[in-house]
Amino acid sequence: MRTTDFHYELPPELIASRPLVDRESSRMMLVNRATREISHHRFSDFPDLLPPDHLLVLNDTKVIPARLFSNDGKVELVRTDAPDPNHWWCLVRPGKKMRDGRSIEIGKSIGNVIQTNHKGERLIKWDTPPDLEVHGHLALPHYMEREPDKSDRDRYQTVYAKEEGAIAAPTAGLHFTPELLSKLDHTFLTLHVGVGTFRPVKTDDPREHDMHSERYVLSQEAAGKIQTAKK
Repeated sequence: MRTTDFHYELPPELIASRPLVDRESSRMMLVNRATREISHHRFSDFPDLLPPDHLLVLNDTKVIPARLFSNDGKVELVRTDAPDPNHWWCLVRPGKKMRDGRSIEIGKSIGNVIQTNHKGERLIKWDTPPDLEVHGHLALPHYMEREPDKSDRDRYQTVYAKEEGAIAAPTAGLHFTPELLSKLDHTFLTLHVGVGTFRPVKTDDPREHDMHSERYVLSQEAAGKIQTAKK
């Protein structure tokens, strides 16, 4: 198996940078695994394509505005984890400006780099952590090739987003509406999408790629529903 086995042509003009007004109007391709037949639909058709005894398991993580800029605009951070409120692991750019011992100011908050891990992430200790709702921006995928705006605070979230912690949205869920969900048997788990979702596979063999880890929570109630549905 080679990473190049998964390469394909994707014209840039076919990559949407803005969402549709109606979430469930998006196009959907269905592949029948038994017959390999391909059919084309709208996402609004989704409930009609599931078997009667289905159970849909959805990720209720909520995207946080994890991208921040220093007051002078020269340093960009993306918060990847927070062991406690005053200590943040961050991706930084440019890295040469944020070596161990360097400081950064965001709003009235001052942070100092106290450690760098093997992935190049910096551990920053804050006197008072920056307010993400005031200073944070959404970290949109690079392929969208635009800066986030106010509308993304709503549209780059699923309608059932609840538990804060993701850096990126679980994008398959962006097409659901409350009306569509009301037609489906479903339950929730929480998996906070991490920074690895933005990292490309650089190894020739995909099995040698260093996969990142992500935090998740599966409640007893959800686990029980899943076990019942599988019987």
